[in-house]
Amino acid sequence: MADVLRTLYTTLMILSSVASICGNILLLLVHLLNKELWSDTLGLTLSISLSDLALGLSTISVGAHNSLCRPEGYPSEGAFCQGSGFIFVLLQTSSIHSLTWVTVDKFAEVWFALRYSSIWTAGRIQAVLILIWLFCLVNATLPLLGFGSYVYSESRFLCCLSFTPENGYFVVLWMCLGIVVPILTTCSLYGYIIYVARKQARRGTFMCNELHCFYVPSNNYLRTCLLVCWLPYISVCLYETFSGQQSPAMTSALSTWLVLTSAALNPWITCMTQT
Repeated sequence: MADVLRTLYTTLMILSSVASICGNILLLLVHLLNKELWSDTLGLTLSISLSDLALGLSTISVGAHNSLCRPEGYPSEGAFCQGSGFIFVLLQTSSIHSLTWVTVDKFAEVWFALRYSSIWTAGRIQAVLILIWLFCLVNATLPLLGFGSYVYSESRFLCCLSFTPENGYFVVLWMCLGIVVPILTTCSLYGYIIYVARKQARRGTFMCNELHCFYVPSNNYLRTCLLVCWLPYISVCLYETFSGQQSPAMTSALSTWLVLTSAALNPWITCMTQT
């Protein structure tokens, strides 16, 4: 059973890595080579794509390599494992928070259509980007300073946070502020955007000012896959933290693959939800 799980996990991680790398490179090229797509909020989109691209190149690729060639893993105290865990948490958090602020931007575009350009300025977007990465750097650095810890997980084939009762306070804090709150915010705001889309479709109207008409595409439903990807991972991590017991190897491995797959899905969803 262990060999079957490793083979399945390796195959899925390789596919996710290739999809993440190709999709995010394509998205970056499309945005950077087409000046028509340049806007003040381009930095937020680039932040998501670069985070997901780095996840595909580092964490997902390392997980595939470990499951295939080095299932015994690495010493948890070693520099490689500590660095891998740091990168994993940093990129996870930055991708989620950047996506949340892209959603806030779309929400502001709909809710404050007539004042959008004066509210969401280039300077404020730059400040948001700086705060996002400062927050993510602090979150990822704390386990290196003794608040939580990074260990090698034999079921995930990755160095990640230690989900144990001893690190419960940090895990809950990171999970709430770093993951759950941004995901709930994103899903809630997209839920409102979908509501507006349906309302406008029934009326046959659009929200306009002198320069622009803002159309809200109904395929924003695609963003709900974010919750689908993260919910099993969140449940497994909290179970391990509060129970002090390890989850079944298959459950742990597949939930980790599913959450990393969001890095492969994000660029394609971003393309499909653009007007």
